Amino acid sequence: MKTLRFIDRVVATIEGWLIIISLSIMVIFTFLLVILRALYTHAHIHWANTILGYVDWTDPMVRLLVLWITFLGASLITKDNKHIKIDIMSAILPPKWMPVRELILSLACIIIAVLMTKASIGYVKIEMNFGGYIFLKLPVWIGQLIIPIGFSLLLFRFVLRGVEQILDIFRSTRA
Repeated sequence: MKTLRFIDRVVATIEGWLIIISLSIMVIFTFLLVILRALYTHAHIHWANTILGYVDWTDPMVRLLVLWITFLGASLITKDNKHIKIDIMSAILPPKWMPVRELILSLACIIIAVLMTKASIGYVKIEMNFGGYIFLKLPVWIGQLIIPIGFSLLLFRFVLRGVEQILDIFRSTRA
């Protein structure tokens, strides 16, 4: 279990840095585009429009980074067990049944994450066969790898949570 927690911390650190880097890139390029468009539109500076023609790939890149940040952020939130939960049972069940409820929820999330991972792998394979490009001759499927990676990260986090719940249940029955 210590090894899984260590891996979880390492993955969380990498995710955090990827989010910081991606968000920084998004802000820089979006700011640059706004300035260049304003220079061309309002100040009639024509070289700004020329530069805009060379950096036309930044809009699709920023949209792609939004997708990456979404999945990485969802994984980090799941790590801390702060993801969205729709659950009426927590108000009804006595506190001693909470580990069982958490285990059932983790199992349901594991099943969904497995199905979504499998479906997203199929989606990326379709994109590989289609052969389109996003920007800068980057194939679409490379940008969309975050979908199966993101669902795999969520699956890892839910499995880890499920194992912790099983250990909690066994500890409470022995006490």
